[in-house]
Amino acid sequence: MSDFTSAANRILLIDDDSGLRTLVVTMLTRIGLQSWTAETGVEGLEMLKGEEFALLILDLMLPDMDGFQVLEKLRAQTRWDALPVLILSARADTEAISRALSLGADGYLTKPYITNSLTERVRTMLVSGRKKPDHA
Repeated sequence: MSDFTSAANRILLIDDDSGLRTLVVTMLTRIGLQSWTAETGVEGLEMLKGEEFALLILDLMLPDMDGFQVLEKLRAQTRWDALPVLILSARADTEAISRALSLGADGYLTKPYITNSLTERVRTMLVSGRKKPDHA
């Protein structure tokens, strides 16, 4: 089993819902992960510039730019090629899921989520890293 307390296993959560941020941080802390949070896409992208993270958990519905735009900006820069991204969104439609995955998301969970589903998905993604694109 990986050492989830190492500095390399830091998680960034970008979500504008303060209650959800608190809940997710609490859950991640319980499994030994360190969490940083941002309320907006711009704030999250700024945090990514200055810190290294093992995983990004990203909401699609943000106040300044949507999660799709954040994902596009993230994947346009090679420095974040290895950063896995888990979408955590209330959008459960196949169009949103397909678009997020095609833009470079590595996983997708819909809200409301089951606590165990989120923590298990995070653990799996930390171990497996980024999905390899079908087209290279």
